[in-house]
Amino acid sequence: MKLYEQFAEQISTLIRTGALQPGEKIPSVRSASRTYEISAATVFQAYYLLERRGLIEARARSGYVVRSHVNGILAEPEFSDAHHSKLKISATDVDVSELVFSVLNSIKDPTTIPLGSAFPSPALFPLQRLSRSMTKSLREMPTHAVVADMTSGNANLRRQIMLRAVASGNKYTADELIITNGALEALNLCLQTVTNPGDMVAIESPAFYASLQVLERLKLKAVEIPVHPRDGIDLDILAESLTRLPIKACWVMSNFHNPLGASMSDDKKQKLCELIAQYQLPTIEDDVYAELYFGLHQPKPLKSFDQQNLVMYCSSFSKSLAPGYRVGWVAGGKFSDKIHRLQLMTTISSSVPAQAAIADYLQHGSFDRHLRKLRETLENQQHKMLQAIERYFPQSIRVTQPKGGYFLWIELPPEVDSLQLFKLALTQGISIAPGPIFSASQNFRHCIRLNYGNLWDTKIENSIKVLGKLINSFQHS
Repeated sequence: MKLYEQFAEQISTLIRTGALQPGEKIPSVRSASRTYEISAATVFQAYYLLERRGLIEARARSGYVVRSHVNGILAEPEFSDAHHSKLKISATDVDVSELVFSVLNSIKDPTTIPLGSAFPSPALFPLQRLSRSMTKSLREMPTHAVVADMTSGNANLRRQIMLRAVASGNKYTADELIITNGALEALNLCLQTVTNPGDMVAIESPAFYASLQVLERLKLKAVEIPVHPRDGIDLDILAESLTRLPIKACWVMSNFHNPLGASMSDDKKQKLCELIAQYQLPTIEDDVYAELYFGLHQPKPLKSFDQQNLVMYCSSFSKSLAPGYRVGWVAGGKFSDKIHRLQLMTTISSSVPAQAAIADYLQHGSFDRHLRKLRETLENQQHKMLQAIERYFPQSIRVTQPKGGYFLWIELPPEVDSLQLFKLALTQGISIAPGPIFSASQNFRHCIRLNYGNLWDTKIENSIKVLGKLINSFQHS
């Protein structure tokens, strides 16, 4: 990271933590140069970067100040509406696929503004550079690798993944690493390895709808544990549920939770691992957004606190580099051999050419430079969407402000039915993700998830304005 980027992150941290408040002046170029012992040119570069990210703005005769929409002007949600201090958690049969498919099928029109999409814009990915990596890797691939890499995975890809794991503080060995057909296959294999039909699985509430569909397909029962919009899963309720119910596995997103954007602290991850160890609970960690953090450091995964190899760590390149390549992986801990055998009995492997292409890109294609630009773009787009929401939505809404990923979770006024809002928005060419698709019991009826991973333009801005009008119409009907 260059010097101006390091200085920019120092100022960003002061803004995010509230040390610098909205409307407050940041140090002048001369003052910052003297205090931090860096050149004025470096300070200017840092301030230009912060301005592009939407964190600061220049004002006549005042210099640079923190932008007004940053850091809590919009109210954030409290606990999800499934939470109550005396809530009795029970198992739920999962039946959400019809609702999920009805939502997903209705937003296939490419002219629809994809605020309900689960992916960022393809324009944010280095697709041409990946194409060159595909051509180069196929040209250089040994003949035997076409078959050999099907069962073991591309050796260079495995090496590149391990190097990144070590650099980020993740703790797993090469022996437990299995290349999969995207993270979803990894998650499916893990769950099948440690459960049987009819078993109970602790999942977060709300949860990514794909996890609910996996439970439904495998005929598993969901034990919905509330998630705090900033801090992650409620450990007290999880612990209480483990004492009462024969829960066989747990599925969590410890960083940049989908749909809430919540991230657990290191202390909370440590406590969760202690709980996992106490109950010898096989735990599946979905960490596909790990690289999309906005601060200086990548948050540690739950896996790095696991002392008993009970955490099966799943991730992929679909959200950070190459959605269509479908290359993911799992570090399966003590379950690795069983996971690998199950894979060999089903899909055998992910695409060998796709593995080779991503391996080449990771080695030669400036992945970290791409990620820095991607994170900067996503953070900037988050701020622009928050600004637009503040302008056009009713003041009574609550919205998350995550420190990574590309989703906002919005609690609307209680009279707003998000499924009706979804249908109304579609008639205006706008897709959203309604709250009930994120719950086994179809809660969160007055909540929506919005994707800010699309390049900001007047169409996106106008779509937020239209949504605001539609939301306000519920209050006047």
